[in-house]
Amino acid sequence: MMNNRIQLGSKEILEKDFKTAMRGYNQEEVDEFLDIVIQDYEAFGQEIDRLKQEINKLKKSSESQGRTRSTNPMPQQVNYDVLKRLSNLEKAVFGSKYANADS
Repeated sequence: MMNNRIQLGSKEILEKDFKTAMRGYNQEEVDEFLDIVIQDYEAFGQEIDRLKQEINKLKKSSESQGRTRSTNPMPQQVNYDVLKRLSNLEKAVFGSKYANADS
C-alpha cells in the first residue's frame, strides 16, 4: 500500500528542529513553510480517509446489489401488449405494404 512509502507524518514535520548555522536559512521562513506543508499533509490525509470510506461504501453497495441479483433474478416474460402496440405502430408508420408483407 501507499502507507509503506510515507516517511513523515504531520507530527514529525511539526516537531522537526533544524540546526542553525552562521549563514543558515531564515528560521521564521522555514517555520512558516513547514506550517503550510503540515496543513496540506493533513488535508491530503483527510481526503484519503474520505475516499477510503467512499470506496468501502461503494463496495458494500455493489456487493448487496450483486446478492440481490443472484438471489432474485428477474423472470424472462414476454409482454404481448407491448409487442402488439409495436406492431400497430409499425403498420401506421410503414403503411399497408408492411402489414401485407407480414401476411
